[in-house]
Amino acid sequence: QVQLVESGGGSVEAGGSLRLSCTASGYTLSSACLGWLRQAPGEAREGVAVLKRGGSTNYADSVEGRFTISRDDAKNTLYLQMDNMQPEDTALYYCAADHVCGMTLGSVSGRWAWYWGQGSQGTVSS
Repeated sequence: QVQLVESGGGSVEAGGSLRLSCTASGYTLSSACLGWLRQAPGEAREGVAVLKRGGSTNYADSVEGRFTISRDDAKNTLYLQMDNMQPEDTALYYCAADHVCGMTLGSVSGRWAWYWGQGSQGTVSS
């Protein structure tokens, strides 16, 4: 059974940092396309970062230069380092994995990935 378990959410002031973790069991993250998606209340889902098998990364314009997606194969864990956070980054963040690399950045509709974490809240106060 595949499980993605997230940790690391919390509350920070504007300009602060959070690091989200997503540890997999029953699934090898290095064999998959990985990503982070967020959803704020009343807003559409937004794909914010993608890490492909070969190691290439892509980011939504809204987080480019502030967020970093990475993977630790020894720990089978995916990370999202979020720096210089702003109030508009307040959202529920989900990690995701899929054998098919079809994750898009920006506004998302429909299926984005096959496996999902449970979600981690990130809250930024001004």
